[in-house]
Amino acid sequence: MQLQALPAFADNYIWMLRDDAGRALIVDPGDAEPVLAAVSDGLEPVGILLTHHHDDHIGGVVALRQRWPGLPVLAPADDRIAITSRRVGDGDRVRIANWEFAVIAVPGHTVSHLAFHAADVGGHGLLFSGDTLFSLGCGRLFEGTPAQMLASLDRLAALPGDTRLCCGHEYTLSNAAFARVVEPDNPALLRRIEEAQAMRNAGQPTLPSTIAVERETNPFLRVDAPGVRAAVESQAGQAGSDRVATFAALRRWKDGFRA
Repeated sequence: MQLQALPAFADNYIWMLRDDAGRALIVDPGDAEPVLAAVSDGLEPVGILLTHHHDDHIGGVVALRQRWPGLPVLAPADDRIAITSRRVGDGDRVRIANWEFAVIAVPGHTVSHLAFHAADVGGHGLLFSGDTLFSLGCGRLFEGTPAQMLASLDRLAALPGDTRLCCGHEYTLSNAAFARVVEPDNPALLRRIEEAQAMRNAGQPTLPSTIAVERETNPFLRVDAPGVRAAVESQAGQAGSDRVATFAALRRWKDGFRA
């Protein structure tokens, strides 16, 4: 079993999961070319998972379906995703080849956003989170509310700690600049930043991360931590009325943040 992050555009990742039989599952192919190059050694695509409707995550589907007309495409129930063979939603279980995923609704970045979680791939969990949960960050709220996004992040944070986090963009170091301002004395965060910088210096992805690492380092999963609450209150000039208000203020702070 092999998991591969295929770079696309400026900072996207298309995820490819392959087995020993030469079958490949593709996640969020915004561009067909990296996929076509990756399977040129004889891999057989057996399915596509789509997390949300943004073009940098679905733009390559048409070309891939032209190459493999019967290729299953599993996607949210959203009319903005025109090419699909099966609509899926929260609580569904989907099986492609030997891989089985639970579908988790994670509205916030978009209202129909989904994540796909496999409980056991190579001995541990695997999460395709799209643009909901990033390493050291979370997606912008283009369509959903802070309450929706926080609830979505809470669901993902509750997954087993060894679950590998496969998100849609290489944002770790840019997110790290903000996270370090929020929690400058978090030793786990400082270790993660050092490791991520070394990975990028070596030309490697900083992903996958793990849910356990994100619980320790990602400010958007740590809105209940005293240090995060204090930083948000200091920035906003007032205490948050509840954890949703704290999250909303944290997200606004990040939206306007410049390193």
